[in-house]
Amino acid sequence: MKLKDMARKMAAIYKENKKVQAVLLAGSVSRGWEDKHSDIELNIFWSEPPTDEDRMFPIHAIDGSIIEFHPYEEEEWAESYLTPQNIKLEISSFLTTTANTWIKEVVIDHEVDYGKQCMASSVFYGVSLYGDRVITELKKEVEVYPDQLAQNMIEENLALWSRWNNRYALLDRNEWIMLYDLMVGVQKKLLGTLFGLNKLYIHHPSFKWMHKYSEIFTIKPDHLDERLSRILIQNVHESIKELELLIEEVFNLVEKHYPDLPFLAAYKEKMRFVRPENKG
Repeated sequence: MKLKDMARKMAAIYKENKKVQAVLLAGSVSRGWEDKHSDIELNIFWSEPPTDEDRMFPIHAIDGSIIEFHPYEEEEWAESYLTPQNIKLEISSFLTTTANTWIKEVVIDHEVDYGKQCMASSVFYGVSLYGDRVITELKKEVEVYPDQLAQNMIEENLALWSRWNNRYALLDRNEWIMLYDLMVGVQKKLLGTLFGLNKLYIHHPSFKWMHKYSEIFTIKPDHLDERLSRILIQNVHESIKELELLIEEVFNLVEKHYPDLPFLAAYKEKMRFVRPENKG
């Protein structure tokens, strides 16, 4: 069974519960990015808090097997389970009021919170399987990415960690865990900046689907995908040089599109500082 067909089948079961106001297909399947490892991600929007029985009913209805069943936390109910056909479903349940609040905090208040942006991104790209009126209203809220949110994303992410100044000290000391953690962290910061520059909501807090970024970004350094990969798999000395160049190019893109940002000069000076060696 195709994943979208299974998603529709599950939506038909969820909508039997009168508390369910909408079912949204999210994740890779909604965007046509699925592969052999993909699962089905469904966002369920409720009028009132679901009970454990409410959440278990669709699993029992298909004779599914539970993988994880989390309690309510951070305004979300989450569970995952397998169908008899060995298809994995990831369920994220929210009150519809929570979805509205989070989207407004991103779009109106310009919060950079990645979890809330993931909600906005899921709604933007997601496919309505039930509750078209609710989903349509949510989609209207995220149609236009605010310019102030873009600026906030740039300010938040372009301030590279002060530890970046220590990269050559870490390299000389063979501190590989710290160095690679630093390099990955800087890459995430650059990607956060590029999401802001391209006025796209963050769609995964850990930047899943990295190989799709060159397709969805219109503002980006040349050969972005290949370079992000090379930084992690080539000789570490070359990786640091590649990452330094990539940082410089992202700064240049920000200066081109937002030349009047007040923090740019200070950020750039800090970025170019390298911890000096002790010659004593």
